[in-house]
Amino acid sequence: MNLRLKFMLWLYDWSQVVYAKVFKRNKKAWGISKSELLSFPEGSLGRALGEFYQTKGFDVMPKLENHDVFHILTETGTEIQDEIAMQYLLFGNGKRSLYLFSMIGIGTVLYPEFLNYYVKTYYKGKSFAKFHDTEFKEFLDISVLYLRSSIRSAHYLFV
Repeated sequence: MNLRLKFMLWLYDWSQVVYAKVFKRNKKAWGISKSELLSFPEGSLGRALGEFYQTKGFDVMPKLENHDVFHILTETGTEIQDEIAMQYLLFGNGKRSLYLFSMIGIGTVLYPEFLNYYVKTYYKGKSFAKFHDTEFKEFLDISVLYLRSSIRSAHYLFV
């Protein structure tokens, strides 16, 4: 593993804890386990989230569940360049935060070879209906395909 990847992974792991404790301190965790998510109907967002955790070998990170839903709905990967791209996508979708700007800045400097990918995901986020501030816990029993088509639609159905 190269030095910049080690640094970014350390920074990402560290920042997720700080982000949850400082910036999301007033937000409630969903309180749903991976096994509970896997009990949702096939094709639902809840099931897809449980399968995402299982396939990736991840555990539920309290207060950060929505971020993982973003990966599912936008079909964005979880490699380090994908995590940076996700911040670009969310920026294009209208999200503004210190964390987002920090990840974009540091990520772009450390991984400039992915700049075209980042710009494309920015425009992808811009083309989506605004979803970055939706609390997706309420939609766990809804079809993933329906939710994906909804965020890609000009008529966002989750206001």
